[in-house]
Amino acid sequence: MTVKIYILFYSTYGHTYKLALQQQKGVNSVEGVESILYQVPETLPPEILEKIHAPPKPDVPTLEVQQLPDADGFIFGFPTRYGTMPAQFKAFWDGTGGLWAKGSLVGKPATMFTSTASQGGGQETTILTSLSNFVHHGMIYVPPGYAFGAPMYRLDEAITL
Repeated sequence: MTVKIYILFYSTYGHTYKLALQQQKGVNSVEGVESILYQVPETLPPEILEKIHAPPKPDVPTLEVQQLPDADGFIFGFPTRYGTMPAQFKAFWDGTGGLWAKGSLVGKPATMFTSTASQGGGQETTILTSLSNFVHHGMIYVPPGYAFGAPMYRLDEAITL
């Protein structure tokens, strides 16, 4: 049986999308595991996206809340907005009350990644403030950890393992 991992992201300018593609590459390198890339629905109106010079969204399907229980596990990715997830992802989680009431996500493993404009941009705070979603749903948080040593600290290129 193939393990199905949903990689669900939000990206305004494409940076988090690029990270999601790397996550997908890693997941798909594991035998017996497949990933499906999704994005959360955009909440900003088109005229605002145009004013902030946001590029068009990637050709990736959006995920409806009701689809979450179909996955065996999750990787959630989003940029940092003042030490927390952006409103688009918060709106997505806010729509999961029915799943919470049924216990639909209890025991499912999940992790997160985030992007910021600088090294001290609030990555850890964003992850910490986002954990409550997992806790309320009874999900199992799987931290990425610091197991890769020195290569993690190279800032001149994206690292693919």
